[in-house]
Amino acid sequence: MTLLACNECFGLGSRFLYASVNGTGRGSDNMKPFLFAVAFGGLASVAVADPLDTLVPEYEAYVDANSPEGAARTAGLAPDRWSDVTPEAIAEQADAARALLEEVQKAETEREIDQAILIRLLDSDIVWAETDSARIPFVGDWGFQAEPVFAALRVNLDSEAAAEAWIARLNDVPRYFDENIANMRRGIETGWTAHKDPLDTVIAQIREQVVDDPAESDLYAPFLSLPENMDPAVAERLKAEGLTATRRAMDAYLDAWRFLEIEYKPYLRQGAGIAGLENGQSVYAAMVEYHTAGAGYSPVEIHQLGLSEVARIRSEMEAIIAEIGFEGSFEEFLTHLRTDPKFYAQSADELMAAAEEISSRLRASLPDYFGNLPELEFEVQPVPDAIAPGYTTGRYVSGDPEEGRLGIYLVNTYALDQRPLYELPALSAHEAVPGHHLQIALAQEMSDQPKFRQDYYATAFGEGWGLYAERIAGEAGIYRTPYERFGALSYEMWRACRLVADTGLHWYGWTRSAAEACFIENSALAPLNIQTEVTRYIGWPGQAVAYKVGELKIRELRARAEASLGDSFDVREFHDAFLAEGAVPLDVMEARIDDWIAAQHSTASNTDTLAD
Repeated sequence: MTLLACNECFGLGSRFLYASVNGTGRGSDNMKPFLFAVAFGGLASVAVADPLDTLVPEYEAYVDANSPEGAARTAGLAPDRWSDVTPEAIAEQADAARALLEEVQKAETEREIDQAILIRLLDSDIVWAETDSARIPFVGDWGFQAEPVFAALRVNLDSEAAAEAWIARLNDVPRYFDENIANMRRGIETGWTAHKDPLDTVIAQIREQVVDDPAESDLYAPFLSLPENMDPAVAERLKAEGLTATRRAMDAYLDAWRFLEIEYKPYLRQGAGIAGLENGQSVYAAMVEYHTAGAGYSPVEIHQLGLSEVARIRSEMEAIIAEIGFEGSFEEFLTHLRTDPKFYAQSADELMAAAEEISSRLRASLPDYFGNLPELEFEVQPVPDAIAPGYTTGRYVSGDPEEGRLGIYLVNTYALDQRPLYELPALSAHEAVPGHHLQIALAQEMSDQPKFRQDYYATAFGEGWGLYAERIAGEAGIYRTPYERFGALSYEMWRACRLVADTGLHWYGWTRSAAEACFIENSALAPLNIQTEVTRYIGWPGQAVAYKVGELKIRELRARAEASLGDSFDVREFHDAFLAEGAVPLDVMEARIDDWIAAQHSTASNTDTLAD
């Protein structure tokens, strides 16, 4: 989410049709030599052992040229601006991506995984530009309006230079918001606009940033933690400039609020999904292909897969109800779970303490399932109050091993009566360990891999792993009661219903109520969670189907390995092999696991020969 997995951990290429909310542009002058080479005959060839020895640095230069954060990190600096999302910058980026993609595709290389990932990253940038996805720069709980808030959450003003960079970035918010507003105006002109429900969430988040005193703004909060040993005069100057910059940023939020309320709202699309928009179905099919990362499903096939999974999981849920001995219908049991106070924390502190305790047990279980563990740790934090009402129930924010910044497992403490404790173990396994934190931190610590490999986030791989991690938690005995096992199944049902609802909205043209029906009738999800999630699917077509598709592929590959290796199968070695290369497209992963199985057989055969 980039994403924060699961969105800030994403690489540049993952922006396709999502990163209109996290867009990049020209960024810096180091793009000019690259564009000059493209314009006059293509990229120069260099006599090297492998073409990707040259193409990978060129891709990294492309990323830095289009990502202020990437360029700043490469230079060892703090970013001081936001991306350029003007049509001109997006077109220029797409031209550069096409030229580089052509070179990558024709490269005769032994670095097949690097090549496959680069192709996907560049292709996603091209399709993002060609579909003009910047016209809708938000997905509901994430978007241009949330980027500064999350950046403030992560920024560390540990020096005068870092504070000055954050001041410059705050001063750049008006420019960035103006460009996004211009893109939305183009959306109005071309009939490609958002639906009311994601927009309402965006407006609520914007409203939270318009406060009377800028010193109380989330954007100013980093200045409250300047180093104690900083020269007092310097600290006072930085705080004063920070207040002025925060006021400017708040004015930009106010301007965006006015635009959305007055100018944009009258032109919102009527259908919940994009099926009714011009080329909506073709765009949705491209989104599905991107997010499922080589799984090969069409929207129709995904819809049918969802219906099949819903039926299977429902039967397992009904078995647990019988085990509990509940006398009543399935619907009555769901009502019991949603309304009995014993299933809910009575305070935010109680909910956070429960998340901490579960996370500790999950940490302790890891050596039984993994040989390789990341050095980077994570911490549990509440979702910031300013965005919590429209935010998902939990999310992972990636850390940074180089900076020593911990990963963050965010838990939403808003509306406690909508955050059932029986779901918390599954949520924790998904977002923290053995889910997103473990997978992403291991990838970040691949010191022998280029940066784009460390940062790459194939949605079906990462989110499929997160859902599979919930299953590992079950194997590890983390679910201690039938209710927690039911909660885990309810979470799995949630992802199965996504296949049905997302395709229903964006391929078949369903209404919101039709999309919500699967969750209401088959899961124990709280009503607020269902509402928030369906709003997210309306605003972010295609992403939600990746979870179940990815998890089913992982389970298929594990079953294949177990059947082939028999008693010699070691789940720790399988997991280590699966995560060893970081995130990869699913078709690439399938080939890798087949190779791993063959290697295991070869090793066993050689051992037998030596024994003889």
